[in-house]
Amino acid sequence: MPPLGWTSGGKKKIQIQLSDYHFEYTECDVLGSRWRVAIPNKADTCTGLPDPVKGTQCTFSCSEGEFLDMRSQKCQKCAAGTYSLGTGVAFDEWDSLPTGFVTQGVTVNDWNAHTDCSNSTWTPKGDYVASNMDECTATLSYAVSLKKPGTVFFEYFYPDNSIYFEFFNIFLIVELNKGNNVLYWRTTTYTVLDSAVKPVLLRNIAISGVAYTSECFHCKPGTHSTKPGSARCAPCPADTYSTKGATVCHQCEQEAGSGSCKPRPPCTNSDYFYTHTPCDSEGKTQLMYKWIEPKICNETIEGAVVLPASGEKKTCPPCNPGFFVTNSSNCEPCTSGFYSNGTACTECPVGTEPVVGFEYKWWNTIPSNMRSSILRPEAINSNHNTAWEVAGEYVYTTPGDQDTDYLMLILNVPGYSLPQSTVKDRERSELSRITFVFETICSADCKLFFLAGYNEWNNNIVERWNGSNRKQSYSYLIQSNSTVTFAWTFQRTGKFNTRKYSADVAKIYSIYITNVVGGVASQCRRCAVSSGKADSACVPCPAGHYMVNRTGECKSCPPNTFIKAQHPVGQAACIQCGPNTIRNKAYSSCLSDCTLDMQTRGGTLLRYDFSPLSNVTGFNSSPRFTSKGLRYFQHFRVGLCGKEVRKLWLFSLFGKFYVTPFLTCCFSHTGPSSSYVCGQCNREWERGQRLCLSVHFINSVLSCEGVTTDTTLGGISSPHGLFPATSGLPDVIFYYKSSETTQACKEGRSATIRLRCSPTVTAKDHITMPSNCSEGTCDGCSFHFLWQSQHACPLCTKNHYKEIVSACIQGIQRTTYVWQQPLQCYGGESLPAQKVSACVPLDLWLKFGVSTGSIAAVLLVGLSCYFWKKTRKLQYKYSKLKMTTGGKECELPTADSCAIMEGEDAEDDLMDLTKKSFFTKMKSFSREVSNHLTRMELQISQPSMFHVVNVFSEIIRRF
Repeated sequence: MPPLGWTSGGKKKIQIQLSDYHFEYTECDVLGSRWRVAIPNKADTCTGLPDPVKGTQCTFSCSEGEFLDMRSQKCQKCAAGTYSLGTGVAFDEWDSLPTGFVTQGVTVNDWNAHTDCSNSTWTPKGDYVASNMDECTATLSYAVSLKKPGTVFFEYFYPDNSIYFEFFNIFLIVELNKGNNVLYWRTTTYTVLDSAVKPVLLRNIAISGVAYTSECFHCKPGTHSTKPGSARCAPCPADTYSTKGATVCHQCEQEAGSGSCKPRPPCTNSDYFYTHTPCDSEGKTQLMYKWIEPKICNETIEGAVVLPASGEKKTCPPCNPGFFVTNSSNCEPCTSGFYSNGTACTECPVGTEPVVGFEYKWWNTIPSNMRSSILRPEAINSNHNTAWEVAGEYVYTTPGDQDTDYLMLILNVPGYSLPQSTVKDRERSELSRITFVFETICSADCKLFFLAGYNEWNNNIVERWNGSNRKQSYSYLIQSNSTVTFAWTFQRTGKFNTRKYSADVAKIYSIYITNVVGGVASQCRRCAVSSGKADSACVPCPAGHYMVNRTGECKSCPPNTFIKAQHPVGQAACIQCGPNTIRNKAYSSCLSDCTLDMQTRGGTLLRYDFSPLSNVTGFNSSPRFTSKGLRYFQHFRVGLCGKEVRKLWLFSLFGKFYVTPFLTCCFSHTGPSSSYVCGQCNREWERGQRLCLSVHFINSVLSCEGVTTDTTLGGISSPHGLFPATSGLPDVIFYYKSSETTQACKEGRSATIRLRCSPTVTAKDHITMPSNCSEGTCDGCSFHFLWQSQHACPLCTKNHYKEIVSACIQGIQRTTYVWQQPLQCYGGESLPAQKVSACVPLDLWLKFGVSTGSIAAVLLVGLSCYFWKKTRKLQYKYSKLKMTTGGKECELPTADSCAIMEGEDAEDDLMDLTKKSFFTKMKSFSREVSNHLTRMELQISQPSMFHVVNVFSEIIRRF
């Protein structure tokens, strides 16, 4: 037998301590049995471990207040100062990460693998565990095996929308299946707005359905358990305290649930608040002051303030509109069909209908559908849950335990319903609108948030105001009937302080919301009735008609106008459509039918057809990068025109993240052909998915203001400098505008889409943004886009091409048509086909001309010689005639026998030129000339040069 401490092989045994290993059970086999094995706590511990032994049956479990001692494999009671849930486990201490929890950080973009995310994990903070605050993804996981179906419960605080927080089951209490379950809590931070973010806080995780717990949990400070086998710890009473794992509580002057004692500071004005009491049976109310609970100050020491005395009783203000005062001085709502100004209910007259909603402007009590609550970034226990208090003319935020508390006022709305006169005309009617008047007075970096959503845990930030803000009104249009909860949240500062800025306050003076299901009426309005009977029901005016206020008569609006008002009363409700737009069939807005006729300065008519661009298209901005190199970009979706396009939408979810294969946050209630523009930020996500963060705005409906080539329209500007032109053809600009104003956009939001003719761009969605505003907007209010496409060119006409005529080649001549350059048209008329025609070649005409010219020249020379000879003979006769006259004037020579005798007719000797040859005609003509000369010789006694000229003129004329 080997000596003690040595093995049979002569090797010394390694001494194993109990802290070097722990016991676990193996998986249950088909017979429901398992083994207990020792698992080393250090990787290098391989020998000296206890041998496996038979474990308990898989159906085994311990009761509440007990734990399973794995050494004896028996249930033992928890000691005093500890507790256990029996068939559950709870984690409410986070000094370190509890056993079984694993946390790790990974990068979300595989292409940027050099980013170090190893330190981006969940960090224990004592009472809670906090998420990461950088752009890595931090995962907290816990694996548990349940012997029966169970649940997981946890508390979390999600203060910052710049963090994407995901639990695979998003509810606070989640059902778990029997068997193995792995729970994940995952966060990813996005610092797109270049501001510090706040981590997600997680605490009090409890899981039920396990077979046993192998350890008991210590009671938290401020709680205790006096007896062994406790299932939970009891809080210490007021003025006592306890430390971790306490069995008793110790007396001190401190608030309930404290883990230590501190001296109470003297009371100040920040330790109390004022409120108005509800109306009593006499109709009186009173201003009262109350200490903030829990009270942590001392009013008896030197320098402390005392609680001010209550004010005098005063007559209660009237009830809120739509309510009336009962005999017990309570306010009750008027019944349907009645209205009230806050005193008594009156039935609406015939031809009118009640304006139903909720209007709160007197604050003697918090309305029944409103409540206040507090969200605390610091995981502390507190009995103070009053966030907003009534003060007669307004409701305001009370001082809290910490200045970082989120003070919430929540309004629950059951739904919305249109009035009877507009229920059949939903297209041009507002579903609902909420309007409130508020004010903030701050000395620190306070924030007031207005939120809307399905419930108080699933709200989206609609608007936010920083610092002090004068008394003002804000209005929010409700587009969907799913929005049923509104919340006003006020935080005094983001820095941890204890009532340092308690004087900072937010006040709400009035809240008015329209068309609420189950609402009350504060007034009645005129409506059109179905007939002339006294009990006729209200009906909407026909489409394109407005109502005359005094008579209720419906009249038609002028041509090409639409009804923009919620209740179209008076001709002012008819709004003229903008240039080159037409009203839609519902008379609710104007639209472009994708066609445009434009006259240029030179008088040329250009026709456009944008129908190929009418479908919705998407495009991205240039990539941008966060401080850790995470790439993101803006994604927009644009619909330009169409026959049924009604509205252009700018819609996004403020700061909420969604993981989908591809997410778009644009919606339209008018169908797939609707026109809209929306902005959102898509981020790449693992496994080919995308993560979306929208940072622009929420629920803005933009209507088409007009289509023109002008750079300004209706207060909207599209400067040339944003997109310098490269050709002389003007751009066509679509203008859109929203009348909904926000804190950032006092004049509402607008968008311009500039269409530029680019015949070489074949892609339909070649859309760019200004070079100096890479995200489409420089101020978040005005968006500008340049859409270049061949479909943005005018339709081609005959003026856009010219013809080229070729030379006559072998008797054939071709006419070809080509486009004018640079080409600035597309579609329309096509180029005519090439024309081919017969022709006479040029060399044939040249030969004919040369021949004809030669013949004419020979003939001319012959005639010249002939007449020259004749002229010589005539000159001879003339000289002879002159000599025979003897120099006497007015004396004629003696006539020769060949002269014309008296009584002869000169016309008898006319030449018959039609039946003789050319030379015969010439001889006849010569003889006739001689005869004329003979006659002239008989008539003149002294010839002159004048006579000679006349003779030759006559010769030429006759020839």
